[in-house]
Amino acid sequence: MFVILRTTNKGFLNKMETEKNRDYSIDNEQLARFAKAMGHPARITILQFLASLDCCYFGDIHNELPISKATVSQHLKELKDAGLIQGEIETPKVKYCINKENWEKAEQFFTVFFELKKEKAACCSPEL
Repeated sequence: MFVILRTTNKGFLNKMETEKNRDYSIDNEQLARFAKAMGHPARITILQFLASLDCCYFGDIHNELPISKATVSQHLKELKDAGLIQGEIETPKVKYCINKENWEKAEQFFTVFFELKKEKAACCSPEL
């Protein structure tokens, strides 16, 4: 909750709530999590690679990217935390794949989100 101190006509400071406690829909929260997880080119590359396969091991993913193992691991963690991928330990390796259920949810959420603009008239010229 945000609070702004505002001077009234009499010069006193009053606390005024500028936003009520907003409850975002679960779908919007999930869409934001997916978008944040997809917000890095390395993660997009990982998702593209995994989407082209049934599953693969960490080493296969690391070989696809020109970054350190620790960085790949961090990107995989972000994608896993968002629910876009899942991992399974097969000692001594970890196998990753797309989380098909959440992948389909992400597709639906992004489709609905981008369809919103198609329903409205343009308000800004392309030059802006």
